[in-house]
Amino acid sequence: MGRVSSGTFDEAISAWRQWQDAPWGRLRYTIAAANLARHLDGVLPTGRAGHVLDVAGGNGVEAIRMATAGHKVTLVDYSAQMLAAARELAYTAGVTDRVTIIESDVAKLADHLDGREHDLVFCHNLLPYVTDVEATLQTCLDALRPGGVLSVISGNAHSEPLRVAVREQDPSGALEALSSRTRVTRTFGAPMTPRTADEVMTHLTKLGARVDGHYGIRSVCDYMADDDRKYDASFYAELERLEIALADRMPYKLTARLFHLVAVKP
Repeated sequence: MGRVSSGTFDEAISAWRQWQDAPWGRLRYTIAAANLARHLDGVLPTGRAGHVLDVAGGNGVEAIRMATAGHKVTLVDYSAQMLAAARELAYTAGVTDRVTIIESDVAKLADHLDGREHDLVFCHNLLPYVTDVEATLQTCLDALRPGGVLSVISGNAHSEPLRVAVREQDPSGALEALSSRTRVTRTFGAPMTPRTADEVMTHLTKLGARVDGHYGIRSVCDYMADDDRKYDASFYAELERLEIALADRMPYKLTARLFHLVAVKP
């Protein structure tokens, strides 16, 4: 499927934590949770623990939140340092008994799951780093039970030219971004390829999944040049409310920094 060296992510864990704590990082998790909540009624069992798989889940922020909510979570990543941070987070949250951590590449995921089926699978921020999107999605769908939900989040290729033009005031750079899909992430310093929602929906449909939701994440935040103001609590609260309101509305979800798809396995 292709991947970036695990050392790339091991060395960047401090920068990743800073990103997660920044307003744009917090918005990423808040909006994703709000989007997904619309689809989980009847998916996660009532009165007992559901089974959640977080593929390429990094330091476990989303996995530990699900475990804190009472679910049994399997977190998979190939960065030893990310997984060490996830173990620490699980210990601090008091949920180590509900979290299984596996160090593995997604291509070898099936070897570690022993045929177990899950109610919910996260595939968040993985697709930009793989070469075979369809094979990655198939691996995630294979880990779901029938009727289970797959949550996919990826960098949106449509957003980069707009960000460069609006935020950086660089028309030439925006023009270049139109014809160049590959870029290097600031946090990890790694090459990545943003995808489009249409591209991924086509793969999901081909694989037999039903796409029930298409959302945007950070529809306006990344186009605002004044980052300092986003740290103001009252401004951030207003921004968060706006972002959640825009998440499922056209045309904003088409140019949001990230797209979020929610699909169901028949």
